[in-house]
Amino acid sequence: MKIVLNDIEYEVSKNYKDGFDSEVVKEKVTDYFNGYDYIFGDWAYGKVRIKGFYKSDNKNVKPLNDIKNLDRYIKENCAYDCKYFLLEKK
Repeated sequence: MKIVLNDIEYEVSKNYKDGFDSEVVKEKVTDYFNGYDYIFGDWAYGKVRIKGFYKSDNKNVKPLNDIKNLDRYIKENCAYDCKYFLLEKK
């Protein structure tokens, strides 16, 4: 599935437990996220949290926002077995 946010095309690459809601994402994603290679969203208490990640070879990458650390981020920072989604910039 594809979505356009701020004139940038993304592909939904993960949609765990149907965590992707296009209307909510369109409301939450601002131009702040334009520079990121990925947009990750996780749900807790009925609200979505959005975070940007970079590809490992991006010059702006840091361990905190390196996509290779996504599984660790989910384990350490998200509610257990929560719904989530990952959008990849095309």
